[in-house]
Amino acid sequence: MGTGVVIVAAGSGKRMGGQRNKLWLPLAGEPILAHTVRLFATHPDIDEVVLVVSEADHAEVMALISAEKLPVVVTLGGAERQDSVRNGLASLSANCDYVLVHDAARPFVTRKQISDMINQVQQDQATIMAVPVKDTIKVVGVNGLVESTPARESLWAVQTPQAFRMSLLREAHQAAGKLGTDDAMLVEWLGHPVSIMHGSYENIKITTPDDLWFGEEILRKRKGE
Repeated sequence: MGTGVVIVAAGSGKRMGGQRNKLWLPLAGEPILAHTVRLFATHPDIDEVVLVVSEADHAEVMALISAEKLPVVVTLGGAERQDSVRNGLASLSANCDYVLVHDAARPFVTRKQISDMINQVQQDQATIMAVPVKDTIKVVGVNGLVESTPARESLWAVQTPQAFRMSLLREAHQAAGKLGTDDAMLVEWLGHPVSIMHGSYENIKITTPDDLWFGEEILRKRKGE
């Protein structure tokens, strides 16, 4: 049973405040994108990697992939993240029975977590990585007033990768007809159960300058510095 991964890297990263895609910012001396792509492209349990990028980044991405000599297919993204994932799925071969969808701005997922997720999705057909929220969450109305306080023990912060049987995710994208906030939501709309795999608080998505600083600390910790 083959396993592919779609790495979504077609966003602009506006919240980082720079003039270019945040994925080119240096992390331990290399672009964030290089860390993420290398992790999946060299993983023994991954058979195919598709990297979805914007047209503006395409030439630079191709140069990076060529320099790294990584077995990666590069395709262009769409107007929305959901469109980009669908383009990525179309670039995977029929040999892939399962697919992982991952945000390129999360370079800290571990090789073991990837393997564990592949094992779990083969049992559950749809599984996502997540961690319990640490803070109390308030539901606030448009008037700025608190409407309710959900029970914290029922709330999880969702991460990537998310993993699915390929045929299930393709069906979910085809049937969606509207935008979801992640791929799991599309599968949920089909009425299919989605399981949780406990992730890590280190599996952050680099979104703001503070995240980049925290990411450097994560790498130093892992190197034992």
